Amino acid sequence: MFNKLILAAAVASLGSLSACVVAPPNSVSAYETQRMSTVVDATVLSVSPVTVQGRDTGIGTVSGAVVGGIAGSNVGGPRTGGIVGIAGAIVGGLIGNAVERDATQRQGVELLLQLKNGDRRSVIQTAGGELFAVGEPVMLITTGGRTRVVHAPPVNTGSAAPYPAAYPVPAQQ
Repeated sequence: MFNKLILAAAVASLGSLSACVVAPPNSVSAYETQRMSTVVDATVLSVSPVTVQGRDTGIGTVSGAVVGGIAGSNVGGPRTGGIVGIAGAIVGGLIGNAVERDATQRQGVELLLQLKNGDRRSVIQTAGGELFAVGEPVMLITTGGRTRVVHAPPVNTGSAAPYPAAYPVPAQQ
């Protein structure tokens, strides 16, 4: 009965491990909705690929230890099963930790940017479907201490209004 309870806990822990993902830069959390963000124009100076290390929440370690302990305790008799169970828990914990870090590791990009006032900034974000080129205009959007870089929309330099007139403008007399 005890082994079945531990097995159920291990399966639940492994299931929660699948929730440990890193959001791409074009996705926002519910916390960021309906909040005002700061937007700063910049130009891309350089683009460098980076590897964003995976997270170590402990879920992988605990899950691996539980599964390894159960597997090890089923080997041999009562005396050897306990010893092998402890060894299985240790090895399982190490393997579970490594699996969690590898599963949550992502490819990213470091963008070196120059702001319009001449200041320079570096932003690292996970790689999404966006490709950035040197010299390209971008925007830094900061909400709640988190900054993401997105492509800047084209600037309207013509004489036409930037947006269609939604409200009629009263005629001047």
